[in-house]
Amino acid sequence: MGRRVVHALLVAVNAKFIHSNLGIYSLYSYSLSKGILPEELAYCEFTINQNSEDIISGIYEEKPNLIGFSCYIWNIEIVKKVSREIHKILPDCMIWFGGPEVSYDAQELLRENEWVDGIIIGEGERSFYEVLCCYQNKGLYGDFEEIVGLAVRRGMEIIITPEREPGSLDEAVFPYHDTIGLQNRIVYYETSRGCPYRCSYCLSSVEKKVSFRSLDLVKRELQFFLDQRVPQVKFVDRTFNCNPRHTMEIWQYIYEHDNGITNFHFELSADLLTEEEISLLQKFRPGLAQFEIGVQSTNPRTIKAINRKMDFGLLRQKVAQIQEARNIHQHLDLIAGLPYEDLQSFRESFNTVYEMKPDQLQLGFLKVLKGSPIHGQAKEFGMAYQSIPPYEVLYTNWISYEELRELKLVEEMVERFYNSMQFEAAITYLVQQFADAFTFYDELGKHFKRKGYFGLQQSRLQNYEVLFEFSAEQGVDLELLKELLIFDLYVRENLKREPDFLGNRTIGEEKKEWLRQFYQNEELMEKYLPEYREYAWKQRLRMTHVEWFQYDIMALLSRGVLEKKETVILFDYLKRNPLSHQAKCILVF
Repeated sequence: MGRRVVHALLVAVNAKFIHSNLGIYSLYSYSLSKGILPEELAYCEFTINQNSEDIISGIYEEKPNLIGFSCYIWNIEIVKKVSREIHKILPDCMIWFGGPEVSYDAQELLRENEWVDGIIIGEGERSFYEVLCCYQNKGLYGDFEEIVGLAVRRGMEIIITPEREPGSLDEAVFPYHDTIGLQNRIVYYETSRGCPYRCSYCLSSVEKKVSFRSLDLVKRELQFFLDQRVPQVKFVDRTFNCNPRHTMEIWQYIYEHDNGITNFHFELSADLLTEEEISLLQKFRPGLAQFEIGVQSTNPRTIKAINRKMDFGLLRQKVAQIQEARNIHQHLDLIAGLPYEDLQSFRESFNTVYEMKPDQLQLGFLKVLKGSPIHGQAKEFGMAYQSIPPYEVLYTNWISYEELRELKLVEEMVERFYNSMQFEAAITYLVQQFADAFTFYDELGKHFKRKGYFGLQQSRLQNYEVLFEFSAEQGVDLELLKELLIFDLYVRENLKREPDFLGNRTIGEEKKEWLRQFYQNEELMEKYLPEYREYAWKQRLRMTHVEWFQYDIMALLSRGVLEKKETVILFDYLKRNPLSHQAKCILVF
């Protein structure tokens, strides 16, 4: 039989434009390395925010006769919809699904979606290549049923072939050869697959082993990112620091070859960090690395129930050690809806983690993923969850739907007013006026709901006004709060127009004269603004900002103590903190 001409298309529907799809890049690169020709295989990327008609049209223009869709919880519904219509338009085109969302109930999914020809289960590089070879009748396989790791439709019958054993990660082909199409997007990269831990809510818990990519390969690939001056590389390794030697060599390499631009994102377990690793991390350039650290809960019974291995006391100690150098952004995660976590327990977890002062605090909600151990325990824990992706928990034996809705309000407030890093001084003070941090965000969320602000797009300045409005209802000292908000406003940007609640402030002639003398004084300029020596004094005045305060706001931020003390702060916008993007604040007096 002659070789069948194939034009295969790998399709990704990403959550956002800024994301890229490592999965289809890896399948594409592997297949080409094995002899599939570039004219025989292509890939395209869309986002879930695009009109489905545009996605269908974009796929149709390629005229493929075999399509592989990359499937995740965030895109499976639109993938089903698009693939169904593609089948009508291109009835002879084979349609294959692959990815974590379809690997654990492949038989059921094929029964429910009769237009899908097959599903690649688990690791996809080799399986997809063999599917292409089989389709081309190259002779490697006479039938799809001879390929391991597949669910295949055969008339009315669905055949599940034997499981494919995970291969060496060194067999994966580095998917990046240039950065065309990746400008302003996150580049994803992996140096390990699997996870040695067995957290019951995570799909990685069912994988049998951890495979590491050889460090010689990793270093060459890291150098590519550094040479290309990629803005951010996000490691997708599930627990990056589970192997100390692997971890240390990679961190040593990026430290020694830092290009001053590239940021590397790692998901890790902070309690596993060694003193040697922390000593190296404290030498990193600010912004070279950022960490995502899963705490999930501080309730010991909850941690045990989800089979998570964590020494929280040690985790807190390691997070504090990393914070000392103020050079690494730390993002700490909590999950609501876990076993044995009621509202009061979650409040305690929230307050404990908040006191650790992470750069960002992510409040997530349990996803009961198909194939995860907790999916099989849902009945035991009284868990009701959404029937369609993202399978988010609705209630459990310990927390009600109403209470989870309340936590959604808290999540929104934390995201808007804490994680944005735009209200640091005001929030630091306001939280101190409430029983605890959770109570503050809870009350603020209820205010938002009462006022009907949810679902509305507020500008940054409108968020300041809303916070001021809420604080007025709480009986807060508004003159003090104005000072704190003024600081927060100017530490982010040199405003051309202040929000209305500040009352159209003006400065008197005495302060105008002070500013003139200050900016004309070359000795003071050399002391405070040496980078501005080439500019005329009026240019320096416009490019920076000076503000008078009646309180020592710098002390509030550094020590958590607010004292009444007249200060003058100079905001330098050329020098920004790479972690918070705030202007450099110089205490003039």
